[in-house]
Amino acid sequence: MSRTVDAYVGLGSNLDGPREQIERALEALERLPLTGRVQASRLYVSAPVGPVDQPDFVNAVARLETRLSPLALLDQLQALEQRHRRVRRRRWGPRTLDLDLLLYGDRVIDTPRLRVPHPELAARAFVVVPLAELAPELQLPDGRRLAALREALPLDDGLQVLPNNPRDE
Repeated sequence: MSRTVDAYVGLGSNLDGPREQIERALEALERLPLTGRVQASRLYVSAPVGPVDQPDFVNAVARLETRLSPLALLDQLQALEQRHRRVRRRRWGPRTLDLDLLLYGDRVIDTPRLRVPHPELAARAFVVVPLAELAPELQLPDGRRLAALREALPLDDGLQVLPNNPRDE
Protein backbone atom coordinates (compact mmCIF):
# COMPACT_ATOMS: atom_id res chain seq x y z
CA MET A 1 0.00 0.00 0.00
CA SER A 2 1.58 3.30 -1.01
CA ARG A 3 -0.85 5.93 0.22
CA THR A 4 -0.96 7.10 3.82
CA VAL A 5 -4.06 6.33 5.84
CA ASP A 6 -5.16 7.79 9.17
CA ALA A 7 -5.71 4.95 11.61
CA TYR A 8 -6.98 5.33 15.16
CA VAL A 9 -5.86 2.96 17.90
CA GLY A 10 -7.40 2.60 21.36
CA LEU A 11 -4.94 1.91 24.18
CA GLY A 12 -5.76 0.49 27.59
CA SER A 13 -3.88 -0.93 30.57
CA ASN A 14 -4.66 -1.81 34.17
CA LEU A 15 -1.62 -3.86 35.25
CA ASP A 16 2.07 -3.28 36.00
CA GLY A 17 2.06 0.52 35.98
CA PRO A 18 -0.78 1.30 33.56
CA ARG A 19 0.23 4.91 32.94
CA GLU A 20 3.78 3.86 32.07
CA GLN A 21 2.49 1.01 29.89
CA ILE A 22 0.44 3.51 27.84
CA GLU A 23 3.29 6.03 27.60
CA ARG A 24 5.74 3.34 26.42
CA ALA A 25 3.18 2.01 23.93
CA LEU A 26 2.68 5.50 22.48
CA GLU A 27 6.44 5.81 22.03
CA ALA A 28 6.54 2.38 20.35
CA LEU A 29 3.71 3.33 17.97
CA GLU A 30 5.93 6.12 16.65
CA ARG A 31 8.51 3.51 15.66
CA LEU A 32 6.19 1.19 13.72
CA PRO A 33 7.35 0.52 10.15
CA LEU A 34 5.75 2.64 7.41
CA THR A 35 4.08 4.70 10.11
CA GLY A 36 4.67 8.25 11.15
CA ARG A 37 3.25 11.17 13.03
CA VAL A 38 1.50 9.86 16.07
CA GLN A 39 -0.91 12.12 17.91
CA ALA A 40 -2.35 11.03 21.23
CA SER A 41 -5.25 12.09 23.39
CA ARG A 42 -4.90 12.82 27.06
CA LEU A 43 -4.87 9.83 29.38
CA TYR A 44 -8.12 8.82 31.06
CA VAL A 45 -9.10 6.56 33.93
CA SER A 46 -12.12 4.31 33.45
CA ALA A 47 -13.83 1.50 35.32
CA PRO A 48 -13.33 -1.95 33.78
CA VAL A 49 -15.84 -3.31 31.28
CA GLY A 50 -16.94 -6.80 32.26
CA PRO A 51 -15.46 -8.31 35.43
CA VAL A 52 -15.27 -5.66 38.15
CA ASP A 53 -12.75 -7.60 40.27
CA GLN A 54 -9.84 -5.78 38.65
CA PRO A 55 -8.20 -2.34 38.82
CA ASP A 56 -9.42 0.66 36.84
CA PHE A 57 -7.94 1.18 33.38
CA VAL A 58 -5.81 3.96 31.95
CA ASN A 59 -6.99 4.67 28.39
CA ALA A 60 -6.02 6.84 25.45
CA VAL A 61 -6.50 7.01 21.69
CA ALA A 62 -3.71 7.54 19.16
CA ARG A 63 -3.93 8.69 15.56
CA LEU A 64 -1.34 7.19 13.23
CA GLU A 65 -0.45 8.02 9.68
CA THR A 66 0.42 4.66 8.20
CA ARG A 67 1.10 2.89 4.95
CA LEU A 68 0.66 -0.51 6.57
CA SER A 69 -2.32 -2.55 5.42
CA PRO A 70 -5.02 -3.09 8.06
CA LEU A 71 -3.86 -6.64 8.81
CA ALA A 72 -0.19 -5.67 8.84
CA LEU A 73 -1.04 -2.90 11.32
CA LEU A 74 -3.00 -5.39 13.43
CA ASP A 75 0.03 -7.71 13.41
CA GLN A 76 2.23 -4.85 14.62
CA LEU A 77 -0.23 -3.94 17.37
CA GLN A 78 -0.46 -7.53 18.58
CA ALA A 79 3.34 -7.86 18.56
CA LEU A 80 3.54 -4.70 20.68
CA GLU A 81 1.00 -6.19 23.13
CA GLN A 82 3.21 -9.28 23.39
CA ARG A 83 6.30 -7.17 24.10
CA HIS A 84 4.30 -5.70 27.00
CA ARG A 85 3.66 -9.25 28.26
CA ARG A 86 -0.04 -9.26 27.36
CA VAL A 87 -1.72 -12.46 28.54
CA ARG A 88 -5.28 -13.28 27.49
CA ARG A 89 -6.71 -15.23 30.42
CA ARG A 90 -10.34 -14.15 30.28
CA ARG A 91 -12.53 -11.92 28.16
CA TRP A 92 -12.37 -8.30 29.35
CA GLY A 93 -9.94 -9.33 32.07
CA PRO A 94 -6.97 -7.36 33.38
CA ARG A 95 -4.09 -6.72 31.01
CA THR A 96 -0.78 -4.96 30.77
CA LEU A 97 -1.66 -3.53 27.37
CA ASP A 98 -4.64 -3.68 25.06
CA LEU A 99 -4.40 -2.12 21.59
CA ASP A 100 -7.55 -1.98 19.46
CA LEU A 101 -7.62 -0.83 15.85
CA LEU A 102 -10.65 1.45 16.02
CA LEU A 103 -10.69 3.01 12.55
CA TYR A 104 -8.64 2.60 9.41
CA GLY A 105 -9.37 5.53 7.12
CA ASP A 106 -12.96 5.27 5.95
CA ARG A 107 -12.73 1.50 5.44
CA VAL A 108 -15.21 -1.05 6.72
CA ILE A 109 -13.51 -4.37 7.39
CA ASP A 110 -15.34 -7.48 8.55
CA THR A 111 -13.12 -10.55 8.62
CA PRO A 112 -12.72 -13.29 11.23
CA ARG A 113 -9.52 -11.57 12.41
CA LEU A 114 -10.45 -7.91 12.21
CA ARG A 115 -13.55 -5.76 12.40
CA VAL A 116 -13.24 -2.05 11.67
CA PRO A 117 -14.75 0.21 12.81
CA HIS A 118 -14.30 -1.50 16.15
CA PRO A 119 -17.71 -3.02 17.00
CA GLU A 120 -17.85 -1.43 20.49
CA LEU A 121 -16.46 1.97 19.52
CA ALA A 122 -19.71 3.95 19.85
CA ALA A 123 -20.70 2.43 23.19
CA ARG A 124 -17.55 3.18 25.15
CA ALA A 125 -16.83 6.60 26.62
CA PHE A 126 -13.16 5.63 27.11
CA VAL A 127 -12.95 5.42 23.30
CA VAL A 128 -15.36 8.12 22.12
CA VAL A 129 -14.14 10.91 24.44
CA PRO A 130 -10.40 10.64 23.64
CA LEU A 131 -11.18 10.02 19.96
CA ALA A 132 -13.26 13.22 19.91
CA GLU A 133 -10.29 15.03 21.43
CA LEU A 134 -8.20 14.10 18.38
CA ALA A 135 -10.84 14.35 15.66
CA PRO A 136 -13.96 16.24 16.80
CA GLU A 137 -15.34 16.50 13.25
CA LEU A 138 -14.78 12.83 12.43
CA GLN A 139 -17.51 10.95 10.62
CA LEU A 140 -17.59 7.15 10.87
CA PRO A 141 -17.82 5.08 7.68
CA ASP A 142 -21.54 4.49 8.36
CA GLY A 143 -22.20 8.25 8.37
CA ARG A 144 -22.54 8.75 12.14
CA ARG A 145 -20.75 11.81 13.42
CA LEU A 146 -18.40 11.40 16.36
CA ALA A 147 -19.78 14.59 17.95
CA ALA A 148 -23.26 13.02 18.03
CA LEU A 149 -21.88 9.87 19.64
CA ARG A 150 -20.10 12.02 22.23
CA GLU A 151 -23.30 13.93 23.02
CA ALA A 152 -25.26 10.68 23.42
CA LEU A 153 -22.95 9.38 26.17
CA PRO A 154 -24.14 9.68 29.77
CA LEU A 155 -22.50 12.68 31.43
CA ASP A 156 -21.53 10.65 34.48
CA ASP A 157 -19.94 7.66 32.78
CA GLY A 158 -17.11 7.40 35.30
CA LEU A 159 -14.46 8.56 32.84
CA GLN A 160 -11.89 10.93 34.35
CA VAL A 161 -8.87 12.71 32.94
CA LEU A 162 -5.76 11.33 34.61
CA PRO A 163 -4.20 14.04 36.81
CA ASN A 164 -0.85 15.49 35.79
CA ASN A 165 -1.46 14.46 32.23
CA PRO A 166 1.62 14.94 30.02
CA ARG A 167 -0.67 15.78 27.08
CA ASP A 168 -2.01 18.83 29.01
CA GLU A 169 1.39 20.53 29.01
